[in-house]
Amino acid sequence: MMPDLGKYAEAVLSSYAVSILMIVVLVMLSVRRSNRVKKELQEVESKVKSNG
Repeated sequence: MMPDLGKYAEAVLSSYAVSILMIVVLVMLSVRRSNRVKKELQEVESKVKSNG
């Protein structure tokens, strides 16, 4: 299933590996930030409801 990459196999495969790793890290950071922002928003909303 994998094409013959010849002498470029190492460079191509390492590029794929780095790209996949970067995508995974970006997704993880995005999810982490999303959770943090949701928590902060809930805190602000609860303060507004208790004051208003």
